[in-house]
Amino acid sequence: MLPLKGIIGQDRALQSLKFGLSIDHLGYNVYLSGALGTGKTTLAQAMLEDKACKEPPPSDWCYVYNFENPDCPNALELPAGLGKQFKKELEEQVEKIIARVTKALEEDEFDYKRGQIMGQFLEKTNILYLQAEEEARKLGFGISKTDQGINSYPLKEGEAMSQEHYMSLSDDQRAELMKRSSLVQEKLAESFRQYRELEKSIKEQVKNLEKDTADSVTAPYFEELLQRYRRYPQLIKYLKDLRQDLLDHFTIIVKQDESNPWNFLRSSDRRNLLRRYQVNLLVDNSEQNHAPVIFESNPTFSNLFGQIEYESEFGVLATDFSKIKAGTIHQANGGYLVLHMYDLAKNFYVWDTLKRVLKNREIQVETMSRMFGISNSETLRPQPIPVKIKVILIGEPIYYYLLYNQDEEFQKLFKIKADFDTEMERSRKHINDYARLIASVCESEGLRHFDREAVAQVVDYGSRMVDDQDKLTTLFNKLVEIIYEANSWAKQSRASVVTGSHVLRAIKEKRYRASLVEDHMHDLINKETILIDVHGRQVGQINGLAVYELGDHQFGKPVRITAKTFMGESGLVNIEREIRMSGSIHSKGVLTLNGYMGAQYAQDKPLSLTASLTFEQSYQGIEGDSASSAELYALLSSL
Repeated sequence: MLPLKGIIGQDRALQSLKFGLSIDHLGYNVYLSGALGTGKTTLAQAMLEDKACKEPPPSDWCYVYNFENPDCPNALELPAGLGKQFKKELEEQVEKIIARVTKALEEDEFDYKRGQIMGQFLEKTNILYLQAEEEARKLGFGISKTDQGINSYPLKEGEAMSQEHYMSLSDDQRAELMKRSSLVQEKLAESFRQYRELEKSIKEQVKNLEKDTADSVTAPYFEELLQRYRRYPQLIKYLKDLRQDLLDHFTIIVKQDESNPWNFLRSSDRRNLLRRYQVNLLVDNSEQNHAPVIFESNPTFSNLFGQIEYESEFGVLATDFSKIKAGTIHQANGGYLVLHMYDLAKNFYVWDTLKRVLKNREIQVETMSRMFGISNSETLRPQPIPVKIKVILIGEPIYYYLLYNQDEEFQKLFKIKADFDTEMERSRKHINDYARLIASVCESEGLRHFDREAVAQVVDYGSRMVDDQDKLTTLFNKLVEIIYEANSWAKQSRASVVTGSHVLRAIKEKRYRASLVEDHMHDLINKETILIDVHGRQVGQINGLAVYELGDHQFGKPVRITAKTFMGESGLVNIEREIRMSGSIHSKGVLTLNGYMGAQYAQDKPLSLTASLTFEQSYQGIEGDSASSAELYALLSSL
């Protein structure tokens, strides 16, 4: 028998999901609604993978440094696989550029040009010095160079004036000497200003020479990149900005003074500068052959929407564009994302952000602390990335109805609902599908195969689960549990195939493991702690069967229902209802019973009756309209 592919008995859900996946308009995301184990995840996986295989892989996304606004990194979109290639090529070219510029600045040609500039500087400074010396001699002063600068001194017959001669001068002569000294200082100050301007000009010429040299040697490398990626305008602009920034800061990158004790600070600056020229490959689809299908089992805020990481630098938390990390939505962009509603409900603030992403069709990576305004750390505002994604939510029906009624945006964003039923017709086709399901589980899990009798017992178990001989359950996880356990019993008995007796043993043992409370109640009945009359007749008393549900185990507990009637005007008094041990459906049944009694016996005169109804030795709540029906029979017996 061929193994089963897909799921059984969910034609309505299959058609709804297929229709939802075929619509690309805003808001046509899908909610798969059904009980646990009805095959929601299995169907979603099969249909999404089948559809995704027919669609091309989405684009790569990169974050790069924004040279105009460093706090807002730019997002670049590239065809699938090209992002990884561009990242690698840019790293290689930057390394080659740095090595080539370093070598060019050490070549003889560069040294010759710089020597010419420095020679001109020395020549002009010498001329300035000679002019200053000549001006000073005209005023009777000489000048000399020292470590502190240029000093002036008075002359006497072409030689420096001695201290004795200076002391012999009259006051008028000293005043005249001081006046000429002031003029000399003014001339020297002017010459020094001209020297500073000349020095500044020479430094600028050397810097331009270095920049021109770097520009000339880097041009071929950038031309190669520009030519290769000429079809991508954003990439061309980024490469041009990168080249300009590299030329503006190449001295920090290339030149390193090993003798400087503060060199570690320059090394940090160099490392930060080099990081500017890296590419943060946020989403790499080079290995994708089709649109992505991602199941996120832990949809925390950072896992779903990405995050910005930090590192400590000199005791301060800092970050940059390379610390931006992708989330599941980035990875599923251009494809399909499957989430479980129960997991979303457990994670704070995820639901509102997910709705915003779907509504705006873009995602921006940001931190939770920034959203609440509680962080003083340096942070970024990356450029938002456009989002084209189909979200499939899987959850219980209660979540769907709560969201539909309480959240207006949910109605606009999840317009397709696929309902999964818990039962199906017991037709020949579905019985055959049951057998194929068993075969597929045995084949995929390496289990022993089932014979005809074993398959029949599994089918009967499927009918017992829905309490209907004409129906079969679609809670396939419960069936798979029986398949596993029957195989285990067959293994213990060293059988080559699983027989009907193994399936019955698995069902029996499963019930036995969960029936501890039931057995205790039976013991209480046998010991007559719980009183149940099973012989004879009794007026105003009947035996009922209360159904208990403990986890996945159901059993019936016999209960005694009694009714006492006597003259009075109180009507029906249900003790469970009066002490609030009665459920709403049971209370409604009791009130309906009261109306029945009035219509039956009080058409022409008031009903002078007081009746007391109770479930004896029942210490749990009572619910269901069948309970009020049983109370009616006890009441009629008493009357």
